[in-house]
Amino acid sequence: MFWSAFERFGTQGISALFTIFLARLLTPEDYGLVAMPVVFMTLAQCFIDSGFASALVRKSDLEENDIVTAFYFNVAMGIICYLLLFFLSPFIADFYNAPILTDLLKVSALTLLIGSFGSVQQALLTKEIDFKRQAKISMFASLISGSVGISLALLGCGVWSLVIQYVCAQIIRTVLLWRTSKWRPVGRWSSQSFHYLWNFGSKMLMSSVLDTIYNNIYPIVIGKFFSKADLGNFMTANQIGSLPSSNLTGVLQRVTYPVLSTIQNDDERLSHSYRKLLRLSAFLVFPLMLGLSAAARPFVITLLSEKWEGCIILLQLACFYLMFYPVHAINLDLLVVKGRSDLFLRLEIIKKVMGVAVMAIAIPHGIIWMMASGIVSSVLALVINTYYTGVLIKVGFFKQMRDILPIFMVGMAMWALIMGFNLFSGIELMWLQLIIDIVLGVLCYFLLSRLFLKRELSELVEMLPAKIRDKFAAYLI
Repeated sequence: MFWSAFERFGTQGISALFTIFLARLLTPEDYGLVAMPVVFMTLAQCFIDSGFASALVRKSDLEENDIVTAFYFNVAMGIICYLLLFFLSPFIADFYNAPILTDLLKVSALTLLIGSFGSVQQALLTKEIDFKRQAKISMFASLISGSVGISLALLGCGVWSLVIQYVCAQIIRTVLLWRTSKWRPVGRWSSQSFHYLWNFGSKMLMSSVLDTIYNNIYPIVIGKFFSKADLGNFMTANQIGSLPSSNLTGVLQRVTYPVLSTIQNDDERLSHSYRKLLRLSAFLVFPLMLGLSAAARPFVITLLSEKWEGCIILLQLACFYLMFYPVHAINLDLLVVKGRSDLFLRLEIIKKVMGVAVMAIAIPHGIIWMMASGIVSSVLALVINTYYTGVLIKVGFFKQMRDILPIFMVGMAMWALIMGFNLFSGIELMWLQLIIDIVLGVLCYFLLSRLFLKRELSELVEMLPAKIRDKFAAYLI
């Protein structure tokens, strides 16, 4: 867990620092241009992986033929997807009425081709629960590629500095994965292995495709009908808002998925571990998201400058629907642990149809209403995602809500305190207001947690290394 967290937050921390520098050198329009083809890149990545990585991690009796087959499939799909995007790039550029996208996409798509050569090595490291090597690789790649991006931006390369940064990071990651992994593709393609991988992974692929299309409907609509600056502000708000939610959840998921897979047939242990994971995720993510929403204005202006002011209201709204990301993700992970990718797919279809309907109602009212519709969709998705969890391990919607509601209420109390302070303090220095917001938020959440969330606080302390736990437990609980 430590190395998984170190990789996520170390890498994201470095990337965030470079992003702050780049955002000051570049414009929302530059970020909007890079965001336009994201849906096509993400869709291609879904087909390259096709759920095979999850299948490799989950399979208890993994054989060499399984690994080799997955590797050959990933590389073949990487080549096919790159060629498709290469030849489709002029049409994608015409769709967005942005001619420069033709060349941008041809270069950006190289990340897919290069990454396909390292996906199996990374899956094997995850299966071995070896996050130390992954952390070192990610940190090094982020440092070098971020330095390259800033250097190019200072030289006046504009949007190309972002594209080259992404390609550089993928090259370094893939090379280091090969250098640190002992595995090499020495076997042959196996039809039997492919049948298992595809039987499990195809449903994950369909779910990923649906999820990708749905998650990128907003960028597609904004990129087509609104300005590049609006798209840049939207993508930046989502990127910042996703940092706490997706990364903390990702840290937990990467460790707990292979571990929970080992007790997949013991429903009592699985239920206990699942609820503990749910509470821990909410306890960590809710205050970060609500605090970020409350302090969005001083945060954006201090770190990104006033030219990103259009991002503030979008970030505030994004935090509220991204806050529930760990609850959604953990519920869906349980289905994968249980091998029920068919139920996973069924839920994705239902949620996406519902989400598109909600978004369609909001589109005519502008970008702010579109963001607000994401909150409605997220709440409705909670009811849907928790249904099969209740069927499989008897931990349904109401039981989960009872677990996380006290955490949500404490987080909202903290949010109200910060919002009230910002409204009435009259402080004009945004950096000073941001510092005070952080101190107020931390103190408020900690004190209220000691009063009302003792179980969650104790569970968090239990996860600390023994030396730290023994030294500070008395002060934390």
